[in-house]
Amino acid sequence: MGLFSKKRKDITLRVYRTNQQAQMPAEEPEQIPEPLVAHDEEQVEGMWEKCPECGSVIYTDDLIANLNVCTNCSYHFRLSARQRIMYTADEGTFVETNADMIGTNPLDFPGYDSKIRKIRGYTNEKEAVVTGACQIGGEPAVLAVMDGFFMMGSMGAAVGEKITLAIEQAVREKLPFIAFTVSGGARMQEGLISLMQMSKTSAALTKLDEAGLPYFAVLTDPTTGGVTASFAMLGDVTIAEPNATIGFAGRRVIEQTVKQTLPPTFQTAEFQLEKGFVDMIVPRGALKETLAKLLKLHKGGAAK
Repeated sequence: MGLFSKKRKDITLRVYRTNQQAQMPAEEPEQIPEPLVAHDEEQVEGMWEKCPECGSVIYTDDLIANLNVCTNCSYHFRLSARQRIMYTADEGTFVETNADMIGTNPLDFPGYDSKIRKIRGYTNEKEAVVTGACQIGGEPAVLAVMDGFFMMGSMGAAVGEKITLAIEQAVREKLPFIAFTVSGGARMQEGLISLMQMSKTSAALTKLDEAGLPYFAVLTDPTTGGVTASFAMLGDVTIAEPNATIGFAGRRVIEQTVKQTLPPTFQTAEFQLEKGFVDMIVPRGALKETLAKLLKLHKGGAAK
């Protein structure tokens, strides 16, 4: 089974978009038909889903009611950005920002434009992150929610810019900032420009810290590469979902470099908690309540 299945469910989410002008060039509207995608052998079509961890066949309505967590083994299925927002923000409070912001093809990378158009067609997203302001348990915050179904959540120029603008919004409006990360790292098709987003987002978080505002990072499966090496690991409080993969380089690359066999739990959320890189592991069902408590606890100042 691939890192991300292309199969998605249509989830209704009330999103109120702002009229904020995009900072980057907008693409001409284009009708993109949904591409033909072979069904994954691990997915049961229709009313049922098969858990990739324990193999249980779960009634789809039961899975959705359980926040896309396996009812048998508690495996956390991966979520789209819109699903994550629906499960996190108070109903009707999310106001999206920079919804029309997209990147370009600065290196004229062959096939990149076509690939992006197809991905936009089946994800209904323009980029790999959704940003905006909302309330969580009645407490206001600014969100940046990455979408792993969009090029594995890779960070290109538009993703870095949207996250930076979200942080600047938090500073401007004196609000806490929350990032939900899921990423394969920097977007190689944009070369050095994608790597520059690491320093840009980190610099923006410095301004947030100087303003005395808290940043809560929520690491989901997987959070790797340049996202881990930048804003994902700079939270005042760092939360992870159970058994999420969190790391920089892949296991095989590291084993070949250090000439050692790594433990089976290497780069899991539990391993990172043991080593002090993560502050807490929170199951999805308790995540909204935990964030609400943190927002209340650190109202008026960063967690130090």
